[in-house]
Parts: sequence; structure tokens; C-alpha cells
Amino acid sequence: AAETGRPGYDPRDLLKLYLYGYLQQIRSSRRLESECRRNIELMWLLGRLAPDHKTIAEFRRMHREGVTAAGAELVRLARSVGLVKGEWVAIDGSKFQAVSSVKSVREREALERYLEQLEQSDEQDEVVIDPSAVADALKKLREHPEPEVGFMRTTQGFLPAYNVQAAVDAEHALIVVQQVTVQAGDNGSLQPMAEAAQAATGGPAQPINVVADAGYSNGEQAAACEAKGILPHVPANRGVNSRGDGTLFDRTEFTYQPESDTFLCPAGQTLARKQLMRKDRAVLYAAQPEVCGACPLKSRCTVSARRIVTRHLHEDALQRMQQRATPEAMRLRRSTVEHPFANLKYRIFGHPRFLLRGLRGAQTEISLAVAAYNLKRMVNILGGRKLHAALQAT
Repeated sequence: AAETGRPGYDPRDLLKLYLYGYLQQIRSSRRLESECRRNIELMWLLGRLAPDHKTIAEFRRMHREGVTAAGAELVRLARSVGLVKGEWVAIDGSKFQAVSSVKSVREREALERYLEQLEQSDEQDEVVIDPSAVADALKKLREHPEPEVGFMRTTQGFLPAYNVQAAVDAEHALIVVQQVTVQAGDNGSLQPMAEAAQAATGGPAQPINVVADAGYSNGEQAAACEAKGILPHVPANRGVNSRGDGTLFDRTEFTYQPESDTFLCPAGQTLARKQLMRKDRAVLYAAQPEVCGACPLKSRCTVSARRIVTRHLHEDALQRMQQRATPEAMRLRRSTVEHPFANLKYRIFGHPRFLLRGLRGAQTEISLAVAAYNLKRMVNILGGRKLHAALQAT
């Protein structure tokens, strides 16, 4: 615009175009360009503006942070009109397929394994390395459009995908926080999502209740949440003693004695502390082999020479979290967070696959989709006139 002397498009108009498009399952910049010339609703909404597809696509690429900020501002508006309470928030994650094909990601992972094997062999002086082959492999890796994406389990099998996290306020099922991650599991997302939800619904002074499924079980993060006024309601994900056809005493049969830092077994014998397992963030307790060998309950306790029990370093936080995960809280989680994901996947995306490459591109798309979902939800609850008045007042 500066070079040709023509005025640039107002970013607000292009944001309106994208929000309208996502509400109509139109996410492609070329399709949006076509709709601007034939759709009467868009002609009215944009004042007969007809930007070309490159301008439309560049707006989404260049204003990633602005799109996310607009979504956050919409959540603040929802708070100001009483649609977001911040008392109960449900957290969940869902997989959205990436742009990259299965073949391209497999080739990238094969190159990464090849370079790792070369590095190990070079350290041991076991192979002669071809510099040109290494250079070609590095070049292909640098040129891959989605170096972060990996395989995740989806409803269609293992595919290149991202894990989309969302925190939903229970009052009216509005999404207050969303984040795209490359971790397939959810157990590292409890604290960051809960803290972000607390900030979005009122700040650190606002205590909130966070509900999630057992995939978010993390004692360390649960303790950190409690220290910040966040009460997690999450079923603790415990290991099961599968040895002996699952008929042996479970760890719940053993009583922890905090004054001596030991466990008491069903036979009344003591399991002493033996080892700190930093990787698993747990402490190992074991009985004496000679005591177990003479115990009349050994056949019901262990098939090994002695019984071993582990205790998580944040066991107390896990127990409190488990006690709060009542059936009522789990029903609230299901009724709150699963409906918005269904809307995002099949009413806004149409098919849960991104159009933009890379983690930043996926985050931009989710920000637009969540803003469109929240806007539609607010219209359904408040009505168009009240929402328009609230927008005018801000």
C-alpha cells in the first residue's frame, strides 16, 4: 500500500472476514476471496471490500499475536458482562491433524535417526562418515516445513498432529484459554493451563476449581497449583500391581507412617525407605527378604523374594487431588469441555486438520477458531442487541 499509494485494509475488516469465514467453515484464503465477491452478507459486513487471497493470507500470517490478543479481549468482555465466572474451569486436550503428510514426517524422523547414529558412531570411531551425505541430510531437515510435528494417536490412527489444550469456564462453556502443544500426553499441561485460566478469569487473587481427567495426573504440578489458590479435581493415575494375575495386595493395603517414613504391610511388618528415584519422582520402600520369606501372607503379597512399594514425592497432593475428583466433578468436566471441542472440530473446522504449517500457524488457526466459537456462543446467550451494546461500550 505504501509503494503504490493505495490505502491499506483496516485489520479490523480482515479480522471480521476471518471470523465470518470460520463460522461458515470457510478457512481458505482463496475461498474467502471468492466469498467477498459473491456473498451478500460479506458485502454488507466489509462495506463491499474485496481483498485478494494473498492479502487475506498475509493478514493471518503477519498478525498472529494480534489475533490471539483479540481472542483474549473477547474473554475479558465476556467476564465484564457476567458470562465468565471463573469459579469452575474444565481442562482437556484433543488432537488436530497437522498439514504435513505421514510420508514427509517419517522421512524427517528417519533423517534424525540417521544423524544420531552417525554422531554415536563418530564418538566411537567405528565408521567413515561421508560429509556430502551429512550435508544433504542437514539441508533436508532445515527445509522441512514442520520440524516440530510428530505422530500422535488420533481417531484415524497415528498421524502427524498437534495436541490442542483448552480451558473452558463452566458457567456458559466459553473457552477462556487455548494452547497448541507438541506433547502427545496431557500430564505436563495441568499447571500451565490452570495458571493461564486463573489469569484469564480474574488473576492470582481469584481462587478457582480446575477439573480434568486422569491424563492430567501430576503430583508436582498439583502441589504447585494448590500453592497458587488453584484446586485441581483430577483422578490420580496410579500404577496397578499386575503380577500374580492381579490378585496380589495392592499398594493401598500398605499404610504409610510419616513419623518414621516407613510403610506397614498387611501382616504388620515394616517396609523401610531404600532409594530415591529422581526420574520417577518417587521413593522406594522394601521389606527384608527373610521377613517376607517367613510371612504366611507372602502368597497373597508378592512372587518375588520381598515386597517393594513406591511412594510419590508429592503423594499428599495426589491424595488431595483424588479426594476432590468426585463423580459430580467428573460429570461437570464431561458436560463442560467436550461440547466445545466437538464444535471446534466439526462445526468450525469442518474436519480437524490445520491449514497453516508449523506450531505458530496452528496456534493462529486455533485462536481464530476459538474466537469464532466464543462469539457465536455469546450471541446465543446474550442476543445480538445486548452483545452489540456491550461491544459499543468497550
